Amino acid sequence: MIRSSLDAIVSAALKEDAPWGDITSENLVPATAVMTARLVAREPGVFSGVELVKTAFHQVDQTLSVELFIRDGAAFNAGDTLATITGSARAILRAERIALNFVQRTSAIATLTARYVDAIAGTKARIVDTRKTTPGLRLIERQAVRDGGGFNHRSTLSDAVMVKDNHLASLLSEGISVTEALLALRAKIPHTTHIEVEVDRLDQIDAVLAAGVDTIMLDNFSLADLEKGVAQIAGRALVEASGGVNLNTVADIARTGVDIISVGALTHSIKALDLGLDVA
Repeated sequence: MIRSSLDAIVSAALKEDAPWGDITSENLVPATAVMTARLVAREPGVFSGVELVKTAFHQVDQTLSVELFIRDGAAFNAGDTLATITGSARAILRAERIALNFVQRTSAIATLTARYVDAIAGTKARIVDTRKTTPGLRLIERQAVRDGGGFNHRSTLSDAVMVKDNHLASLLSEGISVTEALLALRAKIPHTTHIEVEVDRLDQIDAVLAAGVDTIMLDNFSLADLEKGVAQIAGRALVEASGGVNLNTVADIARTGVDIISVGALTHSIKALDLGLDVA
C-alpha cells in the first residue's frame, strides 16, 4: 500500500471528524490521563487494516503504543483481542472512531471476499473486485479484497482498456464494425495495455475474438450460456463472468469454466464488521 496515499486518507478522515479538536475530551479528560484500550472482535472474520489502525492513532499522537496481535488476511474469532493501544487518554479517544470506521469496513470486505473465495475452491476461477468502491477509499478497499484472498480488477480508467456495452452501442449506431474499431484501438495504445470487452449475447463474441482482445466479459449470462461462451471462446481469451453473482450462485458460475468472476458487492454493499474498542 502506498504510504503517502494511506497517510492522506487517514489525515482527511481525522480532520473531518475533529476540524477544531475534540471539544469533549479536551475539556473533560485531564491532559495527564493515560489508558489502555483493546480492539476486540464482536464477531468472527478476516482482518484487514493493520496499517490503518497504526496510522490513525499515530497521526494523533506518535507516542502512543499500538500493538497488533493479528496480521492482514488472518482469521479471528468473536472475543479475540486484535490490538492494544496505550498512552494519552485524550489521543486514544480522539482517534478511536476513525480507526474503527476504517477497520470495520476493510475487515468486512476481507471477510466477505474470503467467503467468495472459499465458495469456488477447487475451480480455476478467481474472484475479483470492481471499480464500485467508496470514493477516495479505493486504495484501502482494494487492499482489503487482496487480504481476503481475492484479486483486483483494473484500478482506474487509465490502467486498461475496458469496452463496455455502451461503447459498442455507440459504434453500432455509427455503422462502425466492432472488429475494425477494436483493431484500430489496439494500434493506438501501448502493446502492454490489456484490452477487455464486455458482451451480453453469444452472437457478439466472434466479432470481438476476431480483434484479438485479451479478455471477454460475459455480462448477465445464464449458466447455460456461460458454458457456451467458454466453449466458443475456447481459450483464445480470458473469460470473465459478471452480473448476478452472489454467494448462492458463485460456485455454479465458477463451474462453467470461466477464468474470472467479478463481484461488485465486495465493496459497494458491505455491512461493517462489529469490532469495538474496550478500555482495559
